[in-house]
Amino acid sequence: MACGAQSLFAAPSSAQATEAQAAIHRPFDQPQPHAGPGPSAQTIKAWQDRKFGMFIHFGLYSIAGGMWSGKRVDNGYSEQILANAPISPKDYEALAKQFDPTKFDPDAIVALAKAAGMKFIVITAKHHDGFNLFHTAQTRYNTVDDTPYHKDIVKELADACARAGLKFGVYYSTIDWHHPGGNTYIEGNSNPITSAQEAFNVAQIKELLSHYGPISEIWFDMGKPTPAQSEDFAHTVHTLQPQTMISGRAWNYYGDFAVMGDNAEPDVGMELPWQAPASMFPDTWGYRSWQSRSDPQGKIRENITRLVRVVSQGGNYILNIGPEGDGSVVPYEAQVLRGIGAWLKRNGEAIYGTRKQPFAPVDFGYATVGAHAIYLFVTKLPPDHRLHVPGLADTAFGRAYRLGSPASTVDVQRDGEDITVAVDGLANWPTATAQNSDSDTFMPVVVLPLKGPLHVRPRMLAAQADGAFHLQPAQAEHYLNYNGEGYEAPATLYKLSWQLDARATDYVLTVHYTPSSQPAQLDVWVDGVRYPLSLDGTGQPAASQVVHIHRNRNAHPYAMQLELTPAAPFVQGTPLPVTVQSVELSPAR
Repeated sequence: MACGAQSLFAAPSSAQATEAQAAIHRPFDQPQPHAGPGPSAQTIKAWQDRKFGMFIHFGLYSIAGGMWSGKRVDNGYSEQILANAPISPKDYEALAKQFDPTKFDPDAIVALAKAAGMKFIVITAKHHDGFNLFHTAQTRYNTVDDTPYHKDIVKELADACARAGLKFGVYYSTIDWHHPGGNTYIEGNSNPITSAQEAFNVAQIKELLSHYGPISEIWFDMGKPTPAQSEDFAHTVHTLQPQTMISGRAWNYYGDFAVMGDNAEPDVGMELPWQAPASMFPDTWGYRSWQSRSDPQGKIRENITRLVRVVSQGGNYILNIGPEGDGSVVPYEAQVLRGIGAWLKRNGEAIYGTRKQPFAPVDFGYATVGAHAIYLFVTKLPPDHRLHVPGLADTAFGRAYRLGSPASTVDVQRDGEDITVAVDGLANWPTATAQNSDSDTFMPVVVLPLKGPLHVRPRMLAAQADGAFHLQPAQAEHYLNYNGEGYEAPATLYKLSWQLDARATDYVLTVHYTPSSQPAQLDVWVDGVRYPLSLDGTGQPAASQVVHIHRNRNAHPYAMQLELTPAAPFVQGTPLPVTVQSVELSPAR
């Protein structure tokens, strides 16, 4: 039994203080980054504030365009045509002699990104095929030494971004089908990395971090490095540029931001920075000449919706284009990007620099929070034409208006613990028939100006008649570790969190769990105060631990916040040490 409470926020030990200094921007009930240099809290916030960026998949595969020997290759992404056709390495390498993308215009691409409302660009410096878009001393297989183009594409684009004020990043595949003694294609691209290939990768990482100015993010991808190799890659980056954000696909939890699966979004709570990578079409990222490209307005609406959905969950959205072999941007993709940009020109205030939706899901769409307002994105107008927002009764608002039309306003009305906004009183509100027609009418945004601090009553679990709670893991919000030992590694649970309508001040809390074979440490957090538990490794089917806890209404006035985590401080990737079966709370007598 644990008989005392401990707050890591109030009085950390010297060891804990050292950990806190390395990751002062993360509370101790969240995963801490690995020791060593890394991005500051200011860098991470700036990265999160950008919200929307451009991915570019470009290389020798762009010449092939999803075709080989006059036939379509449709059994995989077109940028992996070397593996999917199949093609002999010699025949694929011969594409380098054709690579002369005279229509690659970095300034025009940057201008397109800005027109789309994008704040950063990431380009494939090296993909799985091993061909390099930058001048590297490690191999002649690059655009400067082995093609008629003789230019460093990464340098050209980095310089164009610098001229235009966009942040610049590079994609780097840790597997390499061209490296001597390196990899060949295997299912899932979860290739182990040889020691020689690790050294090759580190040498190229040093080049990319040394010769192309500030690198906002490095987008590692695929492979199945060991933890030591992931640490080597991350340490190399942060030694040269500590403020470079590393993607989670460095694997083994060495990323500065988590990366969702291709065209995927999380369905659980997210605390760490994260990014959702999206392709214009789900079947390919590299250029595909025979791709069906229809309904550009539908594609514009699709990507606006995906952007809003990601941002409302607190993430960044990076949308890919795949230029043709001559370097030109596909006109359809340019049209889609400009359409997104037209919508953002009116509604970008509700996207950039915002925080995730702070309340329960709403029936009309999504929400974000800015410094001085809440933004409501209306995807489906309720039958009564009133937007109902839960848990905001204690927040003061100014008069609401449609973003872009501030002159026409309506009152924000109270509805018990919720608030409502009647959109019929807003001028220029799109009709049902016009709501999907163009960027001015699609997904209108309602602004709720804040007059003071934001107070949100969370959705709470009610106590039983005797004041007790019997909690199941299914009732909790789940927080997961992403980007473990490879692409196919499942996400692991590191936190369970409940919000409770707790009326008593003191409770007896019992955790029922399935013990592991070894002793383990588990932390119970109640309103920000830590209660450490030592769990025996009995190997039995079930066990329990009891702790006396205290409600702190000053820290959490509406609901008791109950969390279970690994023992703090814990690093990224640490899972809950046991399987929790249930949690019981009984008012102390």
